[in-house]
Formats: sequence, structure tokens, C-alpha cells
Amino acid sequence: MSFTSKIKEEVCNLTTTKTDEISELSALIRNLGIIYPNYFQIITENENVSSHIFNLLQRNYDITPRITVRRGYNFNKNLQYILEVKQKKEEILEDLSIIENGKMSMIPKTYIYDDFELKRDYLRGVFLSCGSMNDPKTSRYHLEFVFSDFEYAEFIQELLNQFHLNAKWLKRENKYMVYMKEAEKIGDFLRVIGADRATLYYEDIRIFREEKNRANRLNNCEQANVEKQMETAFQQVKDIEYLKEKDVFELLDEKVQEAANYRLKYPEVSLLELSEIISIETGNQITKSGLHHRFKKIKDLVKKMKAKGDA
Repeated sequence: MSFTSKIKEEVCNLTTTKTDEISELSALIRNLGIIYPNYFQIITENENVSSHIFNLLQRNYDITPRITVRRGYNFNKNLQYILEVKQKKEEILEDLSIIENGKMSMIPKTYIYDDFELKRDYLRGVFLSCGSMNDPKTSRYHLEFVFSDFEYAEFIQELLNQFHLNAKWLKRENKYMVYMKEAEKIGDFLRVIGADRATLYYEDIRIFREEKNRANRLNNCEQANVEKQMETAFQQVKDIEYLKEKDVFELLDEKVQEAANYRLKYPEVSLLELSEIISIETGNQITKSGLHHRFKKIKDLVKKMKAKGDA
């Protein structure tokens, strides 16, 4: 079962009030319904969603929709669950603010979503009808809703952003996709629609992945530092060998020669480690900064000599 299906299964089993159910049902039928002159159909490929809609209609309107199951057409072989409603068709669609005066309403009336809880209920219905989400274990964070009408897509985007979810939209062929890619915002959306188990699973995976990425970044940073230290030490050895080759090494003062000889003896250690070794073995305290200053003298001398040689 996909992560999206698990979320929908959990949400379908929430305990809700009649007011909650009207808002949720409005979104479900708005996005899954097909209206005919004498009846309307609701088509979904999710069995839990179809059972949920059946129960909502039965509880709130005292009707029993006719249910049929069929295979999808063309390349889509998934089962389709079709609910057909003939009883109280006009009453239901008007009550859910899907039609008004016999015409389709693009945006529902405000009584469907006019407070915090009703907005949550409506968004729950939107997710059940046309939402999908990647499993955080297997892919990047992504939550999306697909609509055929721009005005409605814009309405849903605004509704989501009233919860500070930073939802965005884009046009995909002849459809409009409202989506979120921020990991934290997707977790917030799951909380908004009441998917508590899914939220816990999602947050556990998100925290694990973020900690793993953080550890990888630290390891990469540490590796880069080690490589930089090795490169610096290698260059210091080359500079010292150059001075010896040119017979000018003995012209350096004793402290600089001491640092150079210890570098040749310990070519792989960091500057901090080398300063500690010199301090212990000679009894003369030398800091990392002091050691850096001595090697800078060597580097500057080599640079001058090479400049004169090029001239």
C-alpha cells in the first residue's frame, strides 16, 4: 500500500461531526463527481474513499447509493469504484454548494469553509479526492493536488496558505497542480487534516533523513579539512626540500630550522598536532599560530628565490 493510500485510510476512519462531514463531502463530490440530468456519479480508484463517501451520504442524507466496480479503461487497469446517486440529487448538490440555481458553482459558498475547523474538513476532502504524497523514505518530499480548473486551483492554494503552508501552483499540460515541497510544511498539512499516525511516521523519517544528511555534511567537511591539511603539509615539505636543494636551509634561524626538521619527520600530522609534538619533545612551548608563522617564513623565502630565478 502506498503512503498516500495509508494516509487516506487513516483519514477515512476519523470520528467527525455532521458539520465536518458536509464540508468534507462537498470537496469529495466537487472533485470526484460527474453530474448528469437525473443523477450524479462519484468515481474513485480508492476503495476506502468510496466506502467513506457511501457512509457520509447515507448518514447525512439517508440515501443508499448504488455501487459498481469495474476495470479502468485503456492502459489504466486499476479498479474503479462508482457510486451512483439518484435520490435527492438536487438537494444534496445544492446543500454541498456544488450547484446553485441548477448551475455548477466553481467555488463553494463560505458556509462550507467559514471557520478554522471547516477549512480543515474541506482540505481533508480535497486530499482524499485528488491529493497524493511521496513516501518520505523512498523519494523527495512532495505533496500535490491536481485540478482541471484554474479558479478552483487558486482557491485551494489560498485555503492551504491560510494555514501558512506556502503552497504553490503550476500548469501541467491542461491541468493545474497545487503543490508543496517543504518538508516541514508537508508535515504541518498532515496535522491539519488529522492524519496523526501518518504525521508520526513522516516526522520520524524526516528527522532520521535530516540527521543522516547532517552527519554526511559533517563527514564531508571533516574529510575536506583533512585533505586541506595534507595538502598544506605536503607543500611545506616541498618548500623545505627546495631550500635544502639550494643550500640555503642552514641560513634559516634555529627555531625555523627546528620546525622544518619536525615537519620532515612528521609529514602527515596537522599543524596543531605538530605544535604539540614539538612542545613535548623539546620542552619549549610552541602554539599552532607560532608554528604557522615559522612555516610562512619558509614559504616567503621560497617564493622570493623562485621569483629571482624566473627573472
